[in-house]
Amino acid sequence: MKILSIQSAVAYGHVGNSAAVFPLQRIGVEVLPVYTVNFSNHTGYGAWRGPLISPDDVREVILGIEERGAFPEIDVVLSGYQGSEGIADVILDTVQRVKQANPSAVYSCDPVMGNAKSGCFVAPAIPILLRDRVVPAADIITPNQFELGFLTDTQPDTLETTLASVELIRATGPRTVLVTSVERPDAPDETIEMLAVDDSGAWIVRTPHIPMKANGSGDVTAALFTAHYRGTGDLAYALACTTSSVFDLLERTHASGQRELQLVESQEAYASPRMQFDVTRVA
Repeated sequence: MKILSIQSAVAYGHVGNSAAVFPLQRIGVEVLPVYTVNFSNHTGYGAWRGPLISPDDVREVILGIEERGAFPEIDVVLSGYQGSEGIADVILDTVQRVKQANPSAVYSCDPVMGNAKSGCFVAPAIPILLRDRVVPAADIITPNQFELGFLTDTQPDTLETTLASVELIRATGPRTVLVTSVERPDAPDETIEMLAVDDSGAWIVRTPHIPMKANGSGDVTAALFTAHYRGTGDLAYALACTTSSVFDLLERTHASGQRELQLVESQEAYASPRMQFDVTRVA
């Protein structure tokens, strides 16, 4: 499998491509990383150095990949945080050209815009752009529950309302939806869930909630889920593998006391998931 991953990059720590590439490589996926920024560290520190890469320069890198004849071999275009409207144009154009070269290729979009605790943390134009142009072009999306609500103008807070919101977004284009950070009042305390839906049905998995903020964990989740799902077509299996790997990554990171993901130290969790959580069909 080959994935063209268009995301940010940092030298210190793990977000964007700096979070997604190694886990994908560790499960045997060939990754073509294209950077949209090249920062010293993620912006959560409040200070960082390095350049934003202009949409024209990103386009040039992708054109060079196309000129090497790589597009017919690309199975997935993957994108995450989109810092500008111009980058979205480049990504959508790339998706179209990759699919022309390989009609079986898919586009997986993590529509990053915020979370329930922080609200939206992207430029005001980005959520609207994602909702109106980017998400409808995607085959797979991986929003958290908060982002799903914005995309559908709903407030999913139960299993039933979350499933209803998923069906609303699936009607706009993407047939496969992974919802992360699912919370509902009837779930046990100190737990959190992920919900996955495609044409075959809906599946949910519950894990203990690890009390930490882990920048980059969503990027790892989107990458691993996309790869497992694209590789097998089995939604429940992809959900189980991803949940197992990401939980063990977060547990190791929390135990380390470090702020940054223990990405390399957790590599066996990607290569050999323990499959320790039950995945339950809910629709």
